[in-house]
Amino acid sequence: MHKHSVFRLYPTRKQAISIHKSMGSSRFVFHHFLAK
Repeated sequence: MHKHSVFRLYPTRKQAISIHKSMGSSRFVFHHFLAK
């Protein structure tokens, strides 16, 4: 039997900006090394 939980995050504006920046940079690195 599989159990799971669902939750939602409500970051502040400063936290949201930080999350978007880190996701963007990790996506850039992933695609950079994927191209090699």
